[in-house]
Amino acid sequence: MSSYVDAALAALTERDAHPAEVEAFRRRLEQLAEPDSAVVPGDALEPVPDLPTLDALDEPSDAAARDALDRLAVIKLNGGLGTSMGLDGPKSLLEIKPGTSFLDAVARQTLALRERHSARLPLLLMDSEGTRGPSLEALRRHEGLEDPELPLDFLQGSEPKLRADTWEPVSWPADPRLEWCPPGHGDLYTALAASGALERLFAAGVRWAFVSNSDNLGAIPDVRVAAWVVAQEVPFALEVARRTAMDRKGGHLASRDGSLVLRETAQVPEGDDSFTDIERFSWFNTNNLWIDLEHLRALQADDAAAPYLPLIVNRKTVDPTDKSSTPVLQLETAMGAAIGSIDGARALEVPRTRFAPVKTTDDLLVARSDLYDLTDDGRMVPTWSGDAPVVKLDEAFKMLGDFERRFAGGVPSLAGASALTVEGDVTFGARVTVEGEVTVRGPRHVEDGEVLEG
Repeated sequence: MSSYVDAALAALTERDAHPAEVEAFRRRLEQLAEPDSAVVPGDALEPVPDLPTLDALDEPSDAAARDALDRLAVIKLNGGLGTSMGLDGPKSLLEIKPGTSFLDAVARQTLALRERHSARLPLLLMDSEGTRGPSLEALRRHEGLEDPELPLDFLQGSEPKLRADTWEPVSWPADPRLEWCPPGHGDLYTALAASGALERLFAAGVRWAFVSNSDNLGAIPDVRVAAWVVAQEVPFALEVARRTAMDRKGGHLASRDGSLVLRETAQVPEGDDSFTDIERFSWFNTNNLWIDLEHLRALQADDAAAPYLPLIVNRKTVDPTDKSSTPVLQLETAMGAAIGSIDGARALEVPRTRFAPVKTTDDLLVARSDLYDLTDDGRMVPTWSGDAPVVKLDEAFKMLGDFERRFAGGVPSLAGASALTVEGDVTFGARVTVEGEVTVRGPRHVEDGEVLEG
């Protein structure tokens, strides 16, 4: 075994890592040594023909819906701190509408579904050490949400960052916490086993899980899909939507040697422009998936690192805020990539309304505007039809504090907008309305009540 593998595994085992975590990391280290393991050229792929659609699934009977939801857990990926937006706490506690955070909306969605179908439907977060405390405190404010037999969360794993030059674990005495990183959301499967959450779910009578990002409020368990995966015993299902010009960066679905695969941006060889061909590769990954936990447990009984996931090599600096710090590799995987290794895995076309994440302040402006209504049961309902307005804010709006200051009077009305571009130093007053396609250039203050027309 190579010295860098020995050193990396030793660093992990010194933290009393679970055997499944060690084996999953060992696999990623082995993949790193294979030059082609993290690269998927476009000419090795074929487009995916038409897929089954959510709208074509039958509406289940009340009994079938209740049975499916009784054996389903909702898992929300909740490890992010929102540092790209200048946050130092859980991104999911960001207000999406006045007085309501992502987690508040998720809690309301879950409670409403339980009441509507008289079902159990437990909710669990996959947290990081940094998000756990504040997130659990927020959820526990929602009376009746916690399941007496199950935890409200389990922790994602962590692994050493590797020096880009030697592949040895990096040393950073200035802040040793920065020597470690999460292994991407593909860690879901290992974390379920390593935390004991998988066995606790089985003991509580749960067999299936619906998994999505905590910042995607469009990702609500749909009883049609739940009844479908239960009735057909689908081992794994990935929700995908039609790609548009806005989706040139997210992972896309393809076919390789007759099997479905997921390709992420980081897996594209340099100079290969096939990734942005949205006509050829027309489905993008919403990161909403359904998994048969019994099937997962059987896979892991044979292989502790199952399911097999392709490697994604993320190149960064050990201190992400200091570009002069030591270059490192972070070995990651994507949970949706399990579609390529689980026999019988399926993809399902869903409407774009099931994919409404907030990754940037551009997205936050859209979500906080009148383009969405937040219902009492936690659903973010679009008020627009056709294509949503495209919002592009200047870098000056990138951090949440700057965003809030520049929209101190509240976000503008976008109901009549087709596009809003903001360039330079611009601040907005209260009750501003955007009509048509508008570009605002600074320095400028948009006055209270002003109507911006394209």
